[in-house]
Amino acid sequence: MDVVLLVNPAARAGAHTGAAPRAAARLRERGIRTTIISGGSADESSALLRAAVDLGTDAVVVAGGDGTVNLALPVLAGTGIPLGIIPAGTGNDLATTLGLRELDADAAADAIADGRTRTIDLARITRDDGTTSLFGTVLASGFDSKVNDRANAMRHPRGGSRYNIAILVEFLRLAGIPYRVDLQLADGSAERVEGDLVMATVGNGRTYGGGIPICPGADPADGLLDVLLVKPAGRLRLLRLLPRVYRGTHTTASEVSTYRVRSVRLSSPGVTAYADGDPVGALPLTIDVVPAALRVFAPVS
Repeated sequence: MDVVLLVNPAARAGAHTGAAPRAAARLRERGIRTTIISGGSADESSALLRAAVDLGTDAVVVAGGDGTVNLALPVLAGTGIPLGIIPAGTGNDLATTLGLRELDADAAADAIADGRTRTIDLARITRDDGTTSLFGTVLASGFDSKVNDRANAMRHPRGGSRYNIAILVEFLRLAGIPYRVDLQLADGSAERVEGDLVMATVGNGRTYGGGIPICPGADPADGLLDVLLVKPAGRLRLLRLLPRVYRGTHTTASEVSTYRVRSVRLSSPGVTAYADGDPVGALPLTIDVVPAALRVFAPVS
């Protein structure tokens, strides 16, 4: 098997951990011909990856976090070429979805060499100008996106703990935001939600922010997306809700509404959405599911 291994040195974390060369060495030990590619920017990395795929490769491996993994999604979606992940970023939430989060570089490389794959859905974002992009984990808006803004601007600490600190800081500034949410439900019917919300989140996967199970019921292979809406409440009541978010038990709270949808349109003035940990544009945005879009390596259970 011939694979290309992408590492993005422009990523915020993970590029200099040594995970990529360790994984490459392990793959070669397992008899897999491995070529490392690396661009000086996200655009250059994407271009190099497209060129490698056009020349012919049996698989693509990404060493990094969700932002770097996201570079591979539009290149591989619908091709049948499998994606392997060496978790080496801040969040690693798609790796979490695939059962790879706790694996070191050698073990993650072994999961690729073992050759077991599964097929998952992706989510597609459509902007009002007609441009589109894909994500694999969670799209966050409202309180969530403000947390991402703050976490991404923090130099310390590194790792998922920065999200926890950002959550607490932004919680002190918490306020409702006017939203209109247009849902196409799983049965094809339509529903609209209008009014102030604290946050509106769309999940293809379960977790964001380094393992926080914000959409605990999401299944990345069911052909649907999970939408979670949180209405304003007293700050003390929402503070009591935070520990439940970390346990994934928050969806039964009275302030929280959840939906299984084929697509959703989020509209709110002045709100920027994040997906796979990176900004994807200002609302309004339409998000729909792309079923069975991506083949991925997963560890043998």
